[in-house]
Amino acid sequence: MTTTPLPPSLIATLPGHYYTDPEIFRQEQEHVFESLWFCVVRSADLAAPGAFRTVRVGRESVLLTRSRTGELRAFLNVCRHRGARLCTEESGQVRRALQCPYHAWTYDLDGKLIAAPNLTRMPDVDRSSYGLVTVALREWLGYAWVCLAEEPPSFEETVIGSAVERLGDAASIERYGVERLALGKRVTYDVRANWKLIVENFMECYHCATIHPELTDVLPEFADGFAAQYYVGHGAAFAEEARGFTVDGSAGFGRLPEVDDDQDRRYYAITVKPTVFVNLVPDHVILHRMFPLAEDRTTVECDWLYAPDVVASGADLSKSVELFHRVNAQDFAACERTQPAMASRAYRAGGVLVPTEHHIGLFHEWLTKRLATQSPPDACTYASP
Repeated sequence: MTTTPLPPSLIATLPGHYYTDPEIFRQEQEHVFESLWFCVVRSADLAAPGAFRTVRVGRESVLLTRSRTGELRAFLNVCRHRGARLCTEESGQVRRALQCPYHAWTYDLDGKLIAAPNLTRMPDVDRSSYGLVTVALREWLGYAWVCLAEEPPSFEETVIGSAVERLGDAASIERYGVERLALGKRVTYDVRANWKLIVENFMECYHCATIHPELTDVLPEFADGFAAQYYVGHGAAFAEEARGFTVDGSAGFGRLPEVDDDQDRRYYAITVKPTVFVNLVPDHVILHRMFPLAEDRTTVECDWLYAPDVVASGADLSKSVELFHRVNAQDFAACERTQPAMASRAYRAGGVLVPTEHHIGLFHEWLTKRLATQSPPDACTYASP
């Protein structure tokens, strides 16, 4: 292989093995998913005391519960006795306590050890010391975010800061009142591709004219290849003939009450690294949560959120949901077509980013800095046979 200098309009991507190497994925689990704030569940999904859900964060199973006082709690899903998985189901409801199915050690909804066979014969056992291991938890946009790090990074800087960096200020996202919206539809996608391919795809629109005809009909500027995320504070304008953000351009629902006039008839996209996408339109919000499972497999949960009265009325959401469902299906199919080539000798040194994709290079720089043992790709050359 020889190297050839890249012209100024092109910069290098990550090498192909970043998307296929199990060891790099393990490092990402440790230095990214287990070290940063990770969005796990919509708070309203755990509505009543005793509701629980288990989620995969990096290499860990995390258990979320609603306590008897109404607060969300997060723990490692591991019994302190001999390490059995405490809750084996993805979600459920318990009356008062969580009991290990192996030796019946029992914990209250705040994680404290409250009972175990023959525990009264062991008065020296401090029940608080043998409670479940707590995981840091914050709520924002109506979702629970957890961090496995012993010293979590600033939530305001790393999570809320992503919205500020994209929109220019925090007020611009707060006006959508996401935490007050109701779930209208949820679709779970099993994507046979590396999580970074999904992030990169979401960040650019160079592909939009090729694979997103419905989206570019509503957002015609996307056909020119510039993504909404390319400019700070910019939202893509609706087509003049589009009455709403729907699959056929028909009317959607009334504008959310606090959305500013300048935000009306515009679409905003935000990437909250590492695994969340937020899509803002005047009458609803679409939020993606990714759960990377392997170097070549990612689960994506996508929520469509509307004003509570719209959902309660039984309004037909299908045209509203269908637009981004098609976008998702088109995007994920493209990522799955790309994944096999990451192992090809033709992509051994990676590919290139055109000017409208250069901001993806910032994502690559961010990632390689997180992976302490890895070096960033050479941005000045590419390999050719």
